[in-house]
Amino acid sequence: MHPSVRRAIPSPIYRKLRQRRIHQRIAAFEPRQVEHVYGGARLRINLRDALAEGWYDHDWGSQPEIEALKRGRLVPGATVFDLGAHQAIVALMLAREVGPEGAVIAVEAEPHNVAVARTNIDLNSATNIVVVAAAVSDKVGHAFFSEGLNGAVLPGGRTGKIRVDAVTVDELARHHGSPDVVFVDVEGYEELALRGATETLDAKETDFFVEIHDAATLGACGGDARGVAGHFVSRGYECLTAPASDGPLEGDFRPIDPMLLDRGERCYLIAYAGRRSQAGS
Repeated sequence: MHPSVRRAIPSPIYRKLRQRRIHQRIAAFEPRQVEHVYGGARLRINLRDALAEGWYDHDWGSQPEIEALKRGRLVPGATVFDLGAHQAIVALMLAREVGPEGAVIAVEAEPHNVAVARTNIDLNSATNIVVVAAAVSDKVGHAFFSEGLNGAVLPGGRTGKIRVDAVTVDELARHHGSPDVVFVDVEGYEELALRGATETLDAKETDFFVEIHDAATLGACGGDARGVAGHFVSRGYECLTAPASDGPLEGDFRPIDPMLLDRGERCYLIAYAGRRSQAGS
């Protein structure tokens, strides 16, 4: 839809049209269950839409970000916050790493993805995962979410968006305990998510993985890659970066590369709060 046409449509009507298109796409897909190995974890997955089919209907190899986090605080018994959990595939992988004594708090705002996530968790009898239906932000309250199969919180007007609960990392920590690991994939909202994690960042008892989105996506939310990394660099975290692609991570994580951050391309960052264990080093 052309932007000028979209602006001419009253917000409630545009929102209903957008939701109808999304629901039609979901209804046109024939759901099915599949079973694959995701980084060593054999999981049963309920496919409910074409996007999830493309992402999840095949085996996944070892995920370098998870392997890197295992050299830090991602250990049995750990508490992990998975922010932007989509349909809980990564949450299930993380749940396997932390074991029955650990916990994964999977935060997802898109209603369709929340429902599928809960189904996937039940299919795999993952009793150590808690789903929080909310967006992560810099303050507790509400946010306006661009509904879609891979939706996002976007600042600005409410046109075409749904109102969802908003939580912060620090508020999650007060309810679920201080996290050992925070896994961040929030479609450009990284800067706001980290602004809501001040207490957690200052405590320096948590390792972070952040998918840093491209410059345009970050800019739409008022952030940039240097600013995202700055939350960790300024506090003395040990930071590693890696380039990203449409598939698995390319290459190893290496000491933070300012040139990589300045390219304006999607990339990955790991921030260790303290000395890593020697296992796997």
